[in-house]
Amino acid sequence: MADVKIWWQSTKDYVNELKAEMRRVTWPNRKQVESTTAVVIVSVFAFAGYFAVVDKILAVGVTKLLGYFAK
Repeated sequence: MADVKIWWQSTKDYVNELKAEMRRVTWPNRKQVESTTAVVIVSVFAFAGYFAVVDKILAVGVTKLLGYFAK
C-alpha cells in the first residue's frame, strides 16, 4: 500500500511540475512558425535536388567504370 501512495504522490508531483514548466514556455507566433516551416521545406527540396544530382553523377561514373573493366 505504501508503494501506491509513493507512486501516486510522485505522479502528482510530476504533473504539477509539468504544468509549471508549460506555463514558462514561450510559444512562437504564427509568423515565426510559417517562416521556419518555409525554410525547412525549401531546405528539404534543395538537399533532395543536390543528392539527386550527386547520385546521378555517381551512377553514371560507376556504370562507365564497370563498362570499361568489362571489355
